[in-house]
Amino acid sequence: MTSVGTLFVVTGPSGAGKGTLIRELLARRPELEVAVSATTRQRRPGEIDGQDYHFMTEDEFAQAKLAGAFYEEVEYVSGNRYGTLEREVSRILGTGRSCVLEVETQGARAVKYREPSAVTIFIASPTFDELERRLTERATESAGEIGERLALARRQMDEATDFDFVVVNDSVERAAEELVAIADRETKAG
Repeated sequence: MTSVGTLFVVTGPSGAGKGTLIRELLARRPELEVAVSATTRQRRPGEIDGQDYHFMTEDEFAQAKLAGAFYEEVEYVSGNRYGTLEREVSRILGTGRSCVLEVETQGARAVKYREPSAVTIFIASPTFDELERRLTERATESAGEIGERLALARRQMDEATDFDFVVVNDSVERAAEELVAIADRETKAG
């Protein structure tokens, strides 16, 4: 019988450090694997299709949604759409490995509804001012997009306690250790 790994859902506002902490988690627990999300947003310099995201046109995304290809999907700021492809999650869990999703809070709720055993982890910035600083300094969005992300972040920070765990990213090293400890405790025996 094939064992099925644990489904970890990492969420939180843009700029909280989800990607950084997931990279730290994978470096320390290489047996975990991230499901590559799909998006309609433009590719940023250095991003690789199929590795960073599955980049799709609006039409491709809409067709995939109609075909039921998404585990979860959401329209995010500036009209960009993001989703987790069902085939990615099934491929990883089907090997007995644990799967990590990096999704927006609405998507995290959809995954938890669909898969109640999923472990949801909210990554929080220590303060809203720090979150604003991180978003501004990373300079990957326009001023308008940053404003939209900050407005959404205020709402998302209020939702933190809706998830199984909250990890405050006040120090990458400390927060990564906490994330690893959660993964170690919650990973199903294979």
